Amino acid sequence: MTMPQSVFDMSGRRVLITGGGTGLGQRFAHTLAAAGATVILAARRAHRLEQTARALYERGASAHCVTMDVASAASVANAFRAIAAIGPLDVLVNNAGTAADKSLLDIGEDEWDRVMDANLKGAWLVARAAATAMIAAGTGGSIVNIASVLGSAVQKHTGPYSAAKAGLLHLTRAMALEWARHGIRVNAIAPGYYRTDMAADFLESDAGRLLQKRIPQRRLGDPQELDGAILLLASAASSYMTGSVITVDGGLSLAVV
Repeated sequence: MTMPQSVFDMSGRRVLITGGGTGLGQRFAHTLAAAGATVILAARRAHRLEQTARALYERGASAHCVTMDVASAASVANAFRAIAAIGPLDVLVNNAGTAADKSLLDIGEDEWDRVMDANLKGAWLVARAAATAMIAAGTGGSIVNIASVLGSAVQKHTGPYSAAKAGLLHLTRAMALEWARHGIRVNAIAPGYYRTDMAADFLESDAGRLLQKRIPQRRLGDPQELDGAILLLASAASSYMTGSVITVDGGLSLAVV
């Protein structure tokens, strides 16, 4: 008797990961590739994408790189033309983002716009392009937006980032509602604090060390601890989930002090 195919198996699936060359995006790429997916890495810095793709090649995975500035509609359109040549897209992991460590009184308009564009406008632009491609192919698919615990929790000096991630959580639900009839599922992951390049400066500061003491598990997350969440939402295992948010934060959002 043959065993049924695992619901987490990603064989034959094409997955686009924005911000796929570094941090959590890089981890998502390795996790989904190990499950059998062909991964398409997208970011502005081509050399970081190529480094990640090379590491995937060495493990026998299939990987492609496309240059994309998620905040630019023209750049997103150009990237999706290249993606179309690879094959129909099954999954989008909307991971690209940036932050600014300034108070709401001190941050400038340009920096505010940069953070909002990367984290919210960019997520919409890429999701819109992915959904359009999925609808045209008639295949449906899965979109996973990488939000943050700061989309619901409050912290000083993260105003535009928190506002963008709060918007992304609501945008996830709006996308899920509008695109369900096309067979497209849209869910989100809300990570807490993980050891990544983007968070490194804050985590090494006095405020960062104080924050770690407020996490009920009393430690930062390891990126591999998001493997289960990304595999669930990207694969057929979540076929009846849409508009959901999975929080993976060590209990930080419980507001235990």
